[in-house]
Amino acid sequence: MNKFNRDSAYHSESIRKAMAAIKAEPGQTDAAGESVVEMSRLARQTANRLSQENYSPTMIIGSLRLAEFALLAVTGFVIYALYVGISLESAMYFYVPAVVIGSGLAVLLIQAADGYQVPALRSALRTLPKVLSAWSIAFSVIALMGFFLQYGLVFSRVWFAAWFITGAVLLVIGRNIVAYGIRRWARNGVMERRAVIVGGGAIAKALIRSIEQDADNDIRICGIFDDRDERRSPPVVAGYPKLGNIDSLVKFARMARIDMLIIALPLNAESRVLELLKKLWILPLDIRLAAHANKLRFRPRAYSYVGEVPMLDIFDRPITDWDSVAKRAFDIFFSLLAIALLWPVMIGTAVAIKLDSKGPVLFRQKRHGFNNEVIDVLKFRSMYTDQCDPTARAAVTKGDPRVTKVGRFIRKSSIDELPQFFNVLRGELSLVGPRPHAVVAAAHDRLFAEVVDGYFARHRVKPGVTGWAQINGWRGEIDNDEKIKQRTACDLYYIENWSLLFDLKILLLTPIRLLNTDNAY
Repeated sequence: MNKFNRDSAYHSESIRKAMAAIKAEPGQTDAAGESVVEMSRLARQTANRLSQENYSPTMIIGSLRLAEFALLAVTGFVIYALYVGISLESAMYFYVPAVVIGSGLAVLLIQAADGYQVPALRSALRTLPKVLSAWSIAFSVIALMGFFLQYGLVFSRVWFAAWFITGAVLLVIGRNIVAYGIRRWARNGVMERRAVIVGGGAIAKALIRSIEQDADNDIRICGIFDDRDERRSPPVVAGYPKLGNIDSLVKFARMARIDMLIIALPLNAESRVLELLKKLWILPLDIRLAAHANKLRFRPRAYSYVGEVPMLDIFDRPITDWDSVAKRAFDIFFSLLAIALLWPVMIGTAVAIKLDSKGPVLFRQKRHGFNNEVIDVLKFRSMYTDQCDPTARAAVTKGDPRVTKVGRFIRKSSIDELPQFFNVLRGELSLVGPRPHAVVAAAHDRLFAEVVDGYFARHRVKPGVTGWAQINGWRGEIDNDEKIKQRTACDLYYIENWSLLFDLKILLLTPIRLLNTDNAY
């Protein structure tokens, strides 16, 4: 049976039973503030089943490169230490460069031979000749370098041969273990890219068949969403159920861990494609337009491919894979550094709050997190306990009587935000990103999403303790539509232009910008 139809929910008999039992559940108030939509029971069940994180093939392949480099390098160092003995001069000038160059060159050659592609990793025996050839060529290069640099007599021949043989054996064993793991992950649905088809009918059917024909594809189709009725878009296409319309797709993508939306519409359906993109671009997903059914052909470089199916890249998910790892490491390092430097300020603030008014030191408020998830953001309490506003329905204004004496100072100086470093360590916030707004935050009794078209697109990344909007002076009370529009524009600019250097720039500018307290009450 084709791997894309493994799951019983996708077997035709189960689908017919499930489709017969579908009843749209009544809409409920969305805690994240988005429009209330109805989801079918099958869509909700599917979303719950796909709510667990999956492993990115890019991350696994990158980790394997690092692991094989480390394996070969450590092997060379251990054999050197055991047989030759550790000598600082010979290690630093001869053996260390040889080990690093040999291990790095082997990994580069394996990469050049497509030895790190998912299909190659699934079958260890099929790719072992390429892997061992790359290891042999790397050794040949080291030998030639030693000959021409007249270092040949410096190296131990026993060490050289032992490293080559041991490295080859470990590569064979490691590759077989990796192949077993990847096949198991593929069966369990752990290592896959989950995709949803937008659009139905003959075009969607042809797309699905094209994807299924590639046995080594890592795409798992999770369902179909289409606004058209059953006459133009049947309830089951190529064995996959239609889970709902486009509005319910947004809610589905919030619940499930989906990686990609593939729009199966012809390129000449311009108005419909644009209408879909206006609704879908707020999601933190890769959005692709399938080009398999279009007669118009661009240069090969214009396409990305899912298996053999050409795709036009419309939107890319921001800050993914290794970028997300780098950003997370950045957050942890600078958060720990900030806590280490500012702990006397935090303790002093806690004592001052206790002495100034009765109640807890910390205050929790429901705010929007990544992908519209609702999170509890920590702050030092700046209001009287009986007048605190966990929902932030009533924004703090200048001279607000709810704010304590200590509260006025810590709000103006942004000291009340310091506990959010612990939100960062817990992974709920990032150090830099769009500031998390309260779930029911409004400007003149209008929710921010009603004021700004595409407001929820700012939630495609984790919110931050500081952000580009704050650096540009959009801080404090939002008392008119223009302020939230400008904040959102800055947030979207940050998302589209993210880099670690950009994060560092914002972080370094934040203390300077905090000196301007005009809009902080």
